[in-house]
Amino acid sequence: MAYDRQQAWELLCSWVSSENLRKHCLAVEASMRAHARRLGEDEEAYGIVGLLHDFDYEKHPTPEEHVWVGARVLREQGWPEAWVRAIEGHASYTGVPRDTNMAKCLFAVDELTGFLVACTLVRPDKNIAALPVASVLKRMKEKAFARSVNREEIVHGATEIGMSLADHIAFVRDAMAGVAKELGLGA
Repeated sequence: MAYDRQQAWELLCSWVSSENLRKHCLAVEASMRAHARRLGEDEEAYGIVGLLHDFDYEKHPTPEEHVWVGARVLREQGWPEAWVRAIEGHASYTGVPRDTNMAKCLFAVDELTGFLVACTLVRPDKNIAALPVASVLKRMKEKAFARSVNREEIVHGATEIGMSLADHIAFVRDAMAGVAKELGLGA
């Protein structure tokens, strides 16, 4: 069975009522699509994985359940195994190896998208397209700012995909700027 974005969106919305979590998934989707284009890989597959990666988080936020419940549901519904494995690998605590470009990219963008949102929301214009990379790098050194975001994972993610941290920040910022209206972060 072929799966498409509409099915993924419907699944996400049936599990997630939080507007912020939906926006996070949209940001990850946009970033994943951009990486697929960069790598010459399947943009639709990457986007769907980005959209679905946290669909179980609202109902199952603990490490004992998050990712595992979602992976079981995806497998039961017949979603492609490579997509499910990429989703399992986006959480470091799972121990699932990130052995595909898709899995590495998902890990690389997940924490970073949240951090970029936080950096944008404290700016007067709240416009992600205008967010300077230097500002993001400075904020990464401030432990009290967006304290729940794991900076080590952001750095490790960029390394895993072979990009400098500054280049990856700019790349993901630009991808998110493409859906800024849906994210509530500018034009």
